[in-house]
Amino acid sequence: MVEEIRILGLLIRDRIKESGRTQEVLTRHARLIRSRLGFHEVSEEACSRIGIILLHVAGMPAACDQLEKELGEIGGVEVQKMVFAL
Repeated sequence: MVEEIRILGLLIRDRIKESGRTQEVLTRHARLIRSRLGFHEVSEEACSRIGIILLHVAGMPAACDQLEKELGEIGGVEVQKMVFAL
């Protein structure tokens, strides 16, 4: 089986509510995650509850599929992806 590289984009609709479960999934699949970038809008008055995480994921397709599936099962989290076969 060929390894692949995926870029996963996560839209977290309520980052305060969903951060715990999201972090549990990311920790469980840490061996697949090569890079992680997270951000949310900040102003002087407040921080946005909406967050974005970009993941650079590499590994066997079945393992990447499992990570994506578990993230998609979290209520309030939307997952989008790009896949590059090596």
